Amino acid sequence: MNIHGLILAAGLSSRMGAFKPLMRIRGQSLLALSVESLLTGGATEITVVLGYRAREVALELEELFPPGQVQIAFNPAFSESDMLTSVKVGVAALPPCDAFFLLPGDMPAVNQDTFLRLRQMMEEQLPAVTFPTVEGYRKHPPLIGATCRKNILNYRGTSGLRGVWSVLEGAIAEVPVTDEGCLMDADTLLDFERLARYLALRNPQPTAPERVVIGHS
Repeated sequence: MNIHGLILAAGLSSRMGAFKPLMRIRGQSLLALSVESLLTGGATEITVVLGYRAREVALELEELFPPGQVQIAFNPAFSESDMLTSVKVGVAALPPCDAFFLLPGDMPAVNQDTFLRLRQMMEEQLPAVTFPTVEGYRKHPPLIGATCRKNILNYRGTSGLRGVWSVLEGAIAEVPVTDEGCLMDADTLLDFERLARYLALRNPQPTAPERVVIGHS
């Protein structure tokens, strides 16, 4: 199965008070960590939807990843649109694939096993979408079959992504997980500090102290 990744990072980071995609944990940006997590989880290529400070972010990604591994899509309405608009921009730019993970750019802590289990469910039962669930609640990142691209691009309702999922409800599978990374984003500074501590505990670096740097504000 040819799996791609779609990352959303077009927003203004207004709740954070700093520019989230380039905030750093141990010298790595939040967005780069999210890209790496998807690659580790089995995505062969990543499409990143950018908006605010797009050129600055694109330059960093170009420096960090080989040509062709990460491509950029631009949401020109980033300051006034919802998440679904960025999803549509990204879906329209995706190269041919069998399915794609959808991940916000501030969620780099999803475990590799979660990605692998979602893929296994997709391959075995062929649902339109597979969600990880934590205590019965659907979380990111869903694995979305390529057959859903038209459903997403053609949706004109007012309920955002929830409206898309409601259209596909009968073809959605769920995979229960105990992955704390599915619960961790970085909307606020407290969220970011919690995320940094979690990553430090999960991936200790005994030869160097933990570094949490808030930069590029």
